[in-house]
Amino acid sequence: MARISLRNALLGCVFAASLAPAELGAEAIGKVGDVEFPVSCSADAQQQFTRAVALLHSFWYEEAVKAFTGVAETDPGCAMAYWGVAMSNWYPLWYPPSEAALKAGADAVAKAKSIGAKTDRERDYIEAIAAFYRDSDKLDNRTRSVAYEKAMEQVYARYPDDREAGVFYALALNTTALPTDKTYANQEKAAKILQQVFAEQPNHPGAAHYLIHSYDSAPLADLGLPAAICYSDIAPAVPHALHMPSHIFTRVGQWQNAIESNLASADAGQNYAAKVFGPGVVWDQTLHALDYLEYSYLQTGQDTEAKRVLDQLMSYQKATPSSLAAAYAVAAIPARYVVERQNWAEAATLSPPALSLAADAFPWTAPMITFARALGAAHTGDLTAAQVEIAKLQAARDALIKAKNTYWAGQVDVEVRAASALLAQAQGSGEEALALMRSAADLEDSSDKHPVTPGSIVPARELLGDMLLEANQPALALAEYERSLSSAPNRFHGLAGAARAAERAGDAAKTKLYREKLVQVAAADSNRAELLSAKRLLAEH
Repeated sequence: MARISLRNALLGCVFAASLAPAELGAEAIGKVGDVEFPVSCSADAQQQFTRAVALLHSFWYEEAVKAFTGVAETDPGCAMAYWGVAMSNWYPLWYPPSEAALKAGADAVAKAKSIGAKTDRERDYIEAIAAFYRDSDKLDNRTRSVAYEKAMEQVYARYPDDREAGVFYALALNTTALPTDKTYANQEKAAKILQQVFAEQPNHPGAAHYLIHSYDSAPLADLGLPAAICYSDIAPAVPHALHMPSHIFTRVGQWQNAIESNLASADAGQNYAAKVFGPGVVWDQTLHALDYLEYSYLQTGQDTEAKRVLDQLMSYQKATPSSLAAAYAVAAIPARYVVERQNWAEAATLSPPALSLAADAFPWTAPMITFARALGAAHTGDLTAAQVEIAKLQAARDALIKAKNTYWAGQVDVEVRAASALLAQAQGSGEEALALMRSAADLEDSSDKHPVTPGSIVPARELLGDMLLEANQPALALAEYERSLSSAPNRFHGLAGAARAAERAGDAAKTKLYREKLVQVAAADSNRAELLSAKRLLAEH
């Protein structure tokens, strides 16, 4: 399988790390990267504070809260310790804080102010995070996130030599970037700041981490490879740092690298959960890694390995915390397993895992199971069941619209349109089916994916290619497969579909090209029918 060799690529990262400051502290967690963030606290508190900031930069919020609390215990007069607690109760790229987290964050801000910052710079940092928690009972999450971004912009402007101000401002820019902005203006502005820090401090966890997020889009993903290759070596003790490179590897279709990244992350996450939560409990970050792992296995045709991931999910009794990452993975993994393998009989009867998880706060996740059932029913000719599942999808979409959750309402609407298109096709309404599926693909293309997912259950534009091929329009089908592959490279079904469409369109060169790509991408021992056919036909010609 063609890929960058992580072992060879990491040599540059290890060399860069050897020039960085020595690792701080001897805490049991291990290596989390190096940060330079001087504050006016005691020497012992400073050392703890710096390490706590490194944990925060890798989104290990549970441990960051503990670490900043430890700073306050070491130096009760360190106002910035409570700044750190407030920062650790907000998960800017994931989902809005709960009421409990908002209260904890606001209380920490109040404590920081009551102690009093000892410098203007520290006061500005505290005022910036205060802007996020202020009036949380009146202002929505995005409004307060933008207020924080603007406040951090001022901190960055006042202290241009403060690299941490730049790093946190860059994260704020990524936080407020709109998924519908296909100019990626915020992300590119953030990346410019982060690249400078990464060049100066190659062992900085935030610089590498936030560069990956800045480049986590199809047009920019190649630019994120250096940070992706290095990040896990910068903070190898952090499960999220082991996972994050797979955001870029997935974007560019480097499936084996993504698999290695998520295997390491899931293993580290399981070890952490066993120590902190006890047996039978899965950490939400482990589930997040497993979703990416399932997606990557399925793109390489490793169905046996994909089934092991599904079985692993089914073995868990409880997930904690009940987060978006957990709720999304619990629904996505089983849906991906049946849909990517195109086992429509299994899809039609799919049930969610019996895992204890309060997913009601994330009502856009369960519809993925419904969507898989709708596709299965339409493909197996159970049109009544398909109509029932589509009605459920419509109800979920309408509820999200009513709740003014525009982004996720749009994602569920893509599922409504795609499932409705397949139902129309099954009913013999070909033109209506194509129009619906094209509208689903266009809607999906109009906004970027959320960081919680490696990709949709199946790209609507790939489904459009399938539909055009079935309608005996192979040239148009090929164009849609190629459009889909441009934003989701090296997807197994996209490559297989493009090869079939090219052959039927009489394009011998592209037929050979896509068959060869499919063979390169897939695992050598995969027994998927499309792969075996591609190998046989390549050998014959």
